[in-house]
Amino acid sequence: MTNVLIIATNGFEQSELMGPKARLEDAGMKTTVASLEAGDIRGWKDGDWGESVSVDKLVDDVAASDFDALLLPGGQINPDVLRMNDTVIALVKDFDKAGKPIAAICHAPWLLAEADIIRGKTVTGWPSIRTDLKNAGGNVVDSEAAVDANLITARNPDDIPAFSDALIKAVNASAKTPEAA
Repeated sequence: MTNVLIIATNGFEQSELMGPKARLEDAGMKTTVASLEAGDIRGWKDGDWGESVSVDKLVDDVAASDFDALLLPGGQINPDVLRMNDTVIALVKDFDKAGKPIAAICHAPWLLAEADIIRGKTVTGWPSIRTDLKNAGGNVVDSEAAVDANLITARNPDDIPAFSDALIKAVNASAKTPEAA
């Protein structure tokens, strides 16, 4: 079974974790939520704290080799905290080195910039981080799902259907390649 790692912490944009997670699971994929601390992490919705999600594993206990793809939900708080964690950035780099799909929405492309993996790639994100993406060497576009090699990025919650579909397509395509066997 295909297994997608979701890295998040308190303050993730609720719809950007739960929406893609549900779509991946509906497509027959297993999802694993990893975070900085055990227990539950709490989402952010409409300017206030939202629902919680159970953490399956700590980021210290996961490896890119155990998963087929990486999903990074946005929100302003979540990726800003995660991009300061060396283990998280190392995981992003490991997924990229392996050529596995990495999907980042809203503010989550900050993690891709921090990992220095967007240079020369076409990406998108929330309007306030586009200068950061450009400064990290990305070719920034305004589209609901920018796909460039193994990177899939999106702007906001309205893009979740296209973003999720692009991730599912990328995971299915990579599962058919000889390297994935």
